[in-house]
Amino acid sequence: MSRTAVLTQTAASPPDVHDSPHFLVQSQLDHDSRRGPGSQSSLSREYGSSEDIGDDQRTNLSRTRAVILITTLTGITFVGSMSTGLLTIGLPWIAADLGLPENLLLWPSSVYSLANGCCLLLAGSLADFMGNRMINLIGCFLLGTFTLACGVAQNGIQLILFRTFQGIATSMCLPTAFSILTDSMPVGKRRNIGFACLGLGQPFGFSVGLVLGGLFQATSLKWRFGYYLCAGVTMGLAVVNFFKLPKDSAREPFTFERLRREIDWMGIFLSSSSLGMISYVFAAITDSPSNIHKAENIALLCVAAVMMPAFLSWMSWREKIGKSALIPNSLWQNTAFSSICIMVLFSWAVLNGMETILSLFFQEVQDLPAIQAALRFLPSIIIGIILNLGTGLLVHRLHANYLVLVTSVLSAGSPLLMAIIDPEWSWWYCAFWAMLLGPLSADVIFTVANLIITDAFTPKTQGLAGAVFNVVAQFGTSIGLTIFAIISAGVTQGSSYENKKSPEALMLGYRAVFWTCFGLMMAACCFGSWGLRKVGKVGLKRE
Repeated sequence: MSRTAVLTQTAASPPDVHDSPHFLVQSQLDHDSRRGPGSQSSLSREYGSSEDIGDDQRTNLSRTRAVILITTLTGITFVGSMSTGLLTIGLPWIAADLGLPENLLLWPSSVYSLANGCCLLLAGSLADFMGNRMINLIGCFLLGTFTLACGVAQNGIQLILFRTFQGIATSMCLPTAFSILTDSMPVGKRRNIGFACLGLGQPFGFSVGLVLGGLFQATSLKWRFGYYLCAGVTMGLAVVNFFKLPKDSAREPFTFERLRREIDWMGIFLSSSSLGMISYVFAAITDSPSNIHKAENIALLCVAAVMMPAFLSWMSWREKIGKSALIPNSLWQNTAFSSICIMVLFSWAVLNGMETILSLFFQEVQDLPAIQAALRFLPSIIIGIILNLGTGLLVHRLHANYLVLVTSVLSAGSPLLMAIIDPEWSWWYCAFWAMLLGPLSADVIFTVANLIITDAFTPKTQGLAGAVFNVVAQFGTSIGLTIFAIISAGVTQGSSYENKKSPEALMLGYRAVFWTCFGLMMAACCFGSWGLRKVGKVGLKRE
């Protein structure tokens, strides 16, 4: 398979009106008004930009060091996502090799997203408190360790456990990568390219994992070699990061009293617990839609439903008394931020859902071997590379709202083409074009969203900003896969075909999913056309 002014208050400093989120916003508005009008995005004019606060403190990296930094941070994201692609394409063989029961077949994939999503906000908060470099390095080494452990797993339970820890490790790498780039590079083309590369890492890694997984399975290397390869590359990148990651800015000495006061632990508990419960139930439903009737799943949904309004009330109270709030409710008053989060939610759901269903379509409906199914994802990889790098180079020259809307409309063509496809048609008629159009929206939105998020959050909360964005993306993936599994299974089981596993019966379910994806993308376009209407150019270099 991101926020506004937040006050981080030290234990030694009593609440002060000059430290409140509202004062920070108003001060920045006053600063912008003295600078006069320019080509700055309306988001910055509305909420104030965090960039003006810290650009003079950013590291002046050489071009070579900037390239190394972007490459290693993107590489970690790429390899983590690649391991998921390897699992997706090789799951039938992995399950047979490890004796994974049918009722646990989807759990190696589900627990990764579950653990990742639950720990992102905690990891982001700890990064803001302890330093992005430390948290990122710990995450990198843990990711390499547990990726290797997946490769040596001897049974299905071990694989599920190691994938869980792999998800936790990834949650430490994603938000800190965002924050490190923000802290190290001033606003402009170089940072735009960095964000674009981070956006490329996840879908690109997943697609490469699909292709290589098919290739490994067709040779004597098999699936374990893919995890050994990922672990080796991760450890190599972690070593490079140890020597090359910029040092964090000076922080107050670590004390447990500061840790208790400055991190919104109750907010983390309420948000992570509710998201974890919902994601768990979604994973159970994905495994079998009938699981929704189980008492424990109903109970978890009820508890999560109570925790969500409790979280909003807690955020409101924290803001009211002038204490640090994990995700301030005032953040959602920013229409650009709220809209881009909804678009990320829908786009990530469609992107990951489409890739999963397309893999099944090629193998279960068209009866293609894994290697041929994997090779059909190559257009997505190529267009992803071109689009992400192009977005990083050109985003500051184009109006973000037009860029996002055009690519979202084009991406909606991918599920539309698959919804009308005849499985007997040549790959070049519909499937090829669907593979080309599919990643357009998610890749562009990732870069634009990161730039919008940078404008919405203060430098002190950039780690949390990256965490919130990735939580939205992960949650979108979980929701999408669950909804698509229910739709596909329901339509297939309700079909008139006697053999529910026949290509014809399966295609009915897949076609219903493709129509759903088309509807979600059109809904994303509607939200974007309204919420981003005042957003102009983003990622502009500021003097």
